[in-house]
Amino acid sequence: MVDHDVKPGKLDRCQICGCEDLELVLDAGHQPLCDSLLTKDRLDMPETYYPLRLYRCPNCTNTQLDHVVDGSVVYSPEYPYRSGITAELRVYQEAFADTVIERLGVGEGSLCVDIGSNDGTLLTGFKKRNMRALGVEPTNIAHIARDENGIETIQSFFTEPLARDIRAEYGPAKVMTATNVFAHMAPLGEVMRGICALLDNDGVFITESHYLLDVLKGAQYDTIYHEHIRTYSLKSLVCLFEQYGMDLFHVQRADRYGGNIRAYACFKGQRPIDPSVQALLDLEQAEGLDKAPIYSAFRDNAYQTRDDLMEFAYNARRLGQRFVGNSCPGRCSTLLNFCGMKPELLPYLAEQPTSLKLGMFLPGLHQPIVENSILLREQPDYVLLLAWHYATPIMEQLRARGLKSKFVMPLPKFAVIED
Repeated sequence: MVDHDVKPGKLDRCQICGCEDLELVLDAGHQPLCDSLLTKDRLDMPETYYPLRLYRCPNCTNTQLDHVVDGSVVYSPEYPYRSGITAELRVYQEAFADTVIERLGVGEGSLCVDIGSNDGTLLTGFKKRNMRALGVEPTNIAHIARDENGIETIQSFFTEPLARDIRAEYGPAKVMTATNVFAHMAPLGEVMRGICALLDNDGVFITESHYLLDVLKGAQYDTIYHEHIRTYSLKSLVCLFEQYGMDLFHVQRADRYGGNIRAYACFKGQRPIDPSVQALLDLEQAEGLDKAPIYSAFRDNAYQTRDDLMEFAYNARRLGQRFVGNSCPGRCSTLLNFCGMKPELLPYLAEQPTSLKLGMFLPGLHQPIVENSILLREQPDYVLLLAWHYATPIMEQLRARGLKSKFVMPLPKFAVIED
């Protein structure tokens, strides 16, 4: 079996299948960690930058970074992301539980464990359906999960010893989930062994991550950041789980984060393989995920959308037009740093009043993150939608509050929206 645990630093083999014949997809330069937001007193201090390059494996079609940053650095206790403040994501995650329970026929009282549970939003859906909900979250967001959402949460990274301790205290898990975290963990073997140790014989593990095909088709270079060590294809996930005696028995695609894949895994032979698995594997083959052209097209589109956005920003400055940013998801750090969008072009980023990022500054470029009521007071000429994957509800909400500005979409194609 391939050693799936990797140490911080250079990664020169495929983490899934061990292939050493990797090919460069996109070099985004050296960048700071996307969520290493700065306080005002740190603006004049040195910042640490790391290589940010995406490579592809022609064997299992996994894509990955070639430099791994230590998880304790990426996910410091003060990590600022909170899932529950985004209304669309909150609704999506709570509906997740209904879908899973109905599809799998999980009985009341079953143990459901969420890895990287953040503020417990996902688990609230399971708790409402009378499941035993337990979160594992390494950052201080665990306190919010416990104190505000009433979700029992262990503040720790997920490891095999922890999984065994949980099983000894709570029993085996019927459902385990890892949404938008399974691609982030450098000690992947540790995580997989922990899943196998905690999951019941007939239990199901569900992972949801950015999906490679959507990333490539949508020129989503902003999904490349140091948290996202890997961007999965279905083929690469099948390859991974087979090495641990598990089947991927069902798969779904959805539009969360601009395109994601939800894969269901069980121990071999426990459930029949749904036709959705082979259908998506066939699509990946037809789209050429094992060949170079789709990656070259992605790279060309990434450069083109970057150049279009920067040309617009410079022209707005020449014309004396006010051009500002809305939202500060982690992915916007990659986008703005890759583009070189300095504060003289984009002076601030506006965030929701409940965001933990307010009062901070973007790493690398140092735009201040301010409360989004400023947009209504200022009425800038253009607002750049950095959470472009939620563009429709964001525009509707801001229009309802009285914003008259034109909107700018950076991806999947540059566009100005005037109505």
